[in-house]
Amino acid sequence: MPEISSADAAALVAGIAPLQLQGDHELVMRVMPMPADANGNGDIFGGWIMAQVDVAGSILPARIAKGRIATVAVNQFIFKQPVSIADLLSFYARVERIGTTSVTVNVEVYAERDPAALHVVKVTEANLTYVAIDREGRPRPIPKG
Repeated sequence: MPEISSADAAALVAGIAPLQLQGDHELVMRVMPMPADANGNGDIFGGWIMAQVDVAGSILPARIAKGRIATVAVNQFIFKQPVSIADLLSFYARVERIGTTSVTVNVEVYAERDPAALHVVKVTEANLTYVAIDREGRPRPIPKG
């Protein structure tokens, strides 16, 4: 298999969604929706997108809580554009607030579209709150430091 030069690699990925957004949003997940995730019009079900946002949004709070967490609130959820089969979705998260037992995050979702003329568009934005829980499912304090 031939090797690709660093210049060719840079040119190849120039049009894709970056690893980090301005404002400290960190890439936490990428996924491509499949035909089973679409409705009869070929648009991806909003509930599927919501589930993916919940998974992506939980990554930073789980690290911060150093253990089990649960979604306690979806504070805001905005669908900005439809998502289609084969859009490559990139999920970016930023911690908004760390409380005594909870962590609130902002999640932005971007779609890479049309590989022949690649462009990236923001399709969804959400704010979610996760609570750290113990083995019995009761809230527990977020560890300091």
